[in-house]
Amino acid sequence: MERATIKDVAEAAGVGVATVSRVLSGGSASPATRERVLAVAAQLDYRPSALGRNLRQRRTGGIGLLVPDLTDTFYGQLAEGVLACARSAGEPVVTGSTGDDPEQEAELVGMLLEQSVDRVIAVPSGDAETWGPAMRAGMNVIFADRLPAAEPVEPDPITDLMLLDGVIPPPPPPLRIDVPSVLADDRAGIRTAVRYLRGLGHKRIAFLGGPGHLRRVAAFREAVGAPVDEELVVFATGSRDSAYAAASGLFQSRPDLTAVVAGGNVLGEAAVLAARELDLRVPRDVSLVMYDDVPWAELCSPPLTVVAQPGRDMGYRAAELLLRGGRRPRGVVLPTELIVRGSCGPRR
Repeated sequence: MERATIKDVAEAAGVGVATVSRVLSGGSASPATRERVLAVAAQLDYRPSALGRNLRQRRTGGIGLLVPDLTDTFYGQLAEGVLACARSAGEPVVTGSTGDDPEQEAELVGMLLEQSVDRVIAVPSGDAETWGPAMRAGMNVIFADRLPAAEPVEPDPITDLMLLDGVIPPPPPPLRIDVPSVLADDRAGIRTAVRYLRGLGHKRIAFLGGPGHLRRVAAFREAVGAPVDEELVVFATGSRDSAYAAASGLFQSRPDLTAVVAGGNVLGEAAVLAARELDLRVPRDVSLVMYDDVPWAELCSPPLTVVAQPGRDMGYRAAELLLRGGRRPRGVVLPTELIVRGSCGPRR
């Protein structure tokens, strides 16, 4: 009989892999969820790998690299930087694509724990609790490009009432993890883009955001100033179809907008395609700035103005931090650069 996996437990308990991981590692969960997961784990005779529990004593070498999408040009550049640094140190790299799905990310983290890979560079999709088991097992983690989202609160009305009545004690505080990170200066990059568009006379500037863009959205809100027109701040999921739908919906619902800042290259591509489908001329009808400089941006007609971030350098610096012994900086922020091309023009 095959040994039960964490995915088997999750399916049998009717919860996600991340929830099972939290429960089994002592993280937060509602009492009902905790009881159900533990009961299923016992029924299936699930036993976490001894290798994963003993990473501190059983280092096997190698680096794990988790990114949302290996086909994304920026993440390909980041991976190139990691591979170049790892190659110079003689370290193999195990790569995984999370699809910007916290459950898939939790499953990959569990796989790395099972394989005793104790050093990981990740562009996180989940929250701090997703990484709790790895932290408790002694995994050495560096975050790149973004930080984990805030811990989600699992809705449970019965538990909430019991807490209010004092029937059960309050849950432990949310997990806080102190992990080094290598990030681009999103605040400066977005601020420079908005100031550039404002200098061209644009007032109704929209922002297209996606997964992991919380820092860029906050920077955009700060740059445009209060009051923020919330209809001009639009989000998509990680897929290209969702990005296109968000861009197309924005253009059709707000024909008065004159400029768009796309939070990533997939969103920038979607904005270009949607504008073309709707017969909007760039930059005559709408100006466009894209966060990320990718090869096709310069080949567009007109070429896209971009906020360039150093993807390869980000990966290389993250690998350097991971391989460095002793004390390390808690955070490295790399500069961005506004590259002006032909996709922005004066407001007409």
